[in-house]
Amino acid sequence: RGTLKVGDIIVAGATWCKVRGMSDDRGRAVESAGPATAVKVMGWKDIPQAGDMALQAASEAQAKEVVGNRAEKRKNKARLASLEAMNEKRREVHVREDGERAGEKAYQTAVWEYHNGLRTTYPEKPARPTGESGSGVAEKSAAKGEDEIPVVPIVIKGDVSGTVEAVSAALKKLPSKKIRVSVLSVGVGPVSESDVAMAGSGEQGVVVAFNVKADKKTQSAAKRAGVQIMTFRIIYKLLEEVEQLMLARLPPLLVEEVLGEAVVQEVFEITLKGNKTTNVAGSRVVSGAVARARKARVLRDGKELFMGDISSLKNVKNDIAEATKGQECGISFASFEGLRAGDVVQSVGLREVPQKLE
Repeated sequence: RGTLKVGDIIVAGATWCKVRGMSDDRGRAVESAGPATAVKVMGWKDIPQAGDMALQAASEAQAKEVVGNRAEKRKNKARLASLEAMNEKRREVHVREDGERAGEKAYQTAVWEYHNGLRTTYPEKPARPTGESGSGVAEKSAAKGEDEIPVVPIVIKGDVSGTVEAVSAALKKLPSKKIRVSVLSVGVGPVSESDVAMAGSGEQGVVVAFNVKADKKTQSAAKRAGVQIMTFRIIYKLLEEVEQLMLARLPPLLVEEVLGEAVVQEVFEITLKGNKTTNVAGSRVVSGAVARARKARVLRDGKELFMGDISSLKNVKNDIAEATKGQECGISFASFEGLRAGDVVQSVGLREVPQKLE
């Protein structure tokens, strides 16, 4: 209804616009548009949502006032919903407490009746609800399991609503057994400071922008808040980068690996200070390197006998930090004396391996 002209001021949803230019479906500039005419309007302060009704305002001041009133109404509505939720919770608590008090009073009355011969059996004390039985346990276990999974909070911005919905749906389908994506909000238009603030409300939040950008002011706000803004034009690149981000936030797995092996040639009994003796395994390193600082495993016929620290590693009479392939050395353990010729001593280390999404 009506005619839209260049220079008009219109309000749609939570934003307003002074029409700086219009173009038709073929990209040709037009000065006015009547009913049922599709046009692209330039000049919006923020991009409105699909389905918002555009209404003409008499002036910029009126447009700003309308947008401000609508924003205030949304805030009040959110506050009211929060208040109603709190009141409902309080009502539930009051009802439960009233029931507990009534049960306790009935129990005390029954005890009095028992002691005064008015009943033959001692009453059972009413069970207090602990939230640890029945479905409550399952809910708590599920909630606990959910809390243990790391979360990547994400705010999604795109050029059109269809794109934003597609990106959101694709991210929610990513593997989530070890770490999952939590979409905080979605919206159409350039990345704004409010998007950065929303992402910053979650731990290590991220803004994913598809076919839109953030201005320098917004980028500065993101840097201050420690929020990463990731921009994309190709959907599969977006998914790959988000997957890499998820993997980067998973701690690496520690995998045990054998870094060297030595074969015991002969066991010698050595006398120490105070007439104490210890067994030293005269060994030859057959692969890799055996290091004193690493853990060592003793194998006999393929079975593990001992896993622990090397107390002494010597070459002839000299203490050494490491013995390499082909080198002979003397190995002793502070808490293991049962070495025999033919035993295998393995030098064991831990290697970090990146996790995979499941």
